[in-house]
Amino acid sequence: MNKVYFDSAATTQIREEVIDRMTQVLKETYGNPSSTHSHGRSAKSQIEQARKTVAEILNVKASEIVFTSGGTEADNLALNSAVRDLGVQRIITSRLEHHAVLYTVEQLQECFEIEVEYVDVTACGDIDLQNLEERLKASQKKTLVSLMHVNNEIGNMLDLQETAELVKSHGALFHSDTVQSIGHFKLDLEKIPVDFTAVSAHKFHGPKGVGFAFVRRNSGLKPLIFGGEQERGHRAGTEGVHNIVGLEEALKLAYANLEEERDYVLSLKAYFVEQLQQQIDGVKFNGTCSDPEKSTYTLINVCLPVSAEKALMLLFQLDLKGISCSKGSACQSGSDQGSHVLNAFLSEEDLKKPSLRFSFSRYNTKEEIDYVVKTLKDFIES
Repeated sequence: MNKVYFDSAATTQIREEVIDRMTQVLKETYGNPSSTHSHGRSAKSQIEQARKTVAEILNVKASEIVFTSGGTEADNLALNSAVRDLGVQRIITSRLEHHAVLYTVEQLQECFEIEVEYVDVTACGDIDLQNLEERLKASQKKTLVSLMHVNNEIGNMLDLQETAELVKSHGALFHSDTVQSIGHFKLDLEKIPVDFTAVSAHKFHGPKGVGFAFVRRNSGLKPLIFGGEQERGHRAGTEGVHNIVGLEEALKLAYANLEEERDYVLSLKAYFVEQLQQQIDGVKFNGTCSDPEKSTYTLINVCLPVSAEKALMLLFQLDLKGISCSKGSACQSGSDQGSHVLNAFLSEEDLKKPSLRFSFSRYNTKEEIDYVVKTLKDFIES
């Protein structure tokens, strides 16, 4: 049986070079970074070198990088502290955000009684920036806007520069979940006036369990986790040196090979779209994911012409064929709610059909795409 992994938006295969670097650190660097002896200083220096590397790639200060356990913690850090410590009384976000943002906002609303507004979304799943501006103008309360750069389910891209400038022109704070974009797109965070971002290493062929928050200098952000003075007081807890160094190595390699790997992955996505359109009548694409000018090159969300009854078996059948991807709507999950992202903008008719997210990486091939398309076609026609 073939084994095809088309779920890199969920997590990526770790690079061999990253494994080698982490293994070396695990063997040779075992001191506590907070210790003042030579073993501790050695560990600390590697963390600070990684911080410097990350900062240079994003064109920010090293002091603005806070290592975390991943994107979820980074999102929680920014949102919680903005309300608890920075005086934010209102949050504007969207129904399309990752649950790390949506659930955190709901909790903050319950605990602090802040005002929460959800910006309008267009028929293809884009953020309505005109509606965002209207909402920013409508209140003088201290506001934080939280909108992701690349949507993890449909691949739509927000114009981060334009959005950040709009938000700042109205005196609001801006947080963006950049988990699906950093490592895949070049971002100059010194030029983009965003206050906080969230990043996960395992989205760009690094290790799981490590990420970072970009925290704009002099923001006043306070820690979410207490107990020590690690990360310049922003996050207590003994750092995982091997994970942080693994993140550094993965990010360096991601940007060193960015153009070549982007072109290759984009060619895979274009080929997949072409083959689906040629071989499956009635196939649709959710969001702007089939438009390379408006979406990330790494994923596509496909709506298949299958009955609701048959859709219940689709993901199971793909798994039996060795194909790993992600479900999109309620039909194949048995859930009444399904994907909150698709529910936010698709029609009732399209929500009745199964939607799947296929996401690609440097490790995929056209032969794998041929196998997946044939499997989908055979299932639909059976």
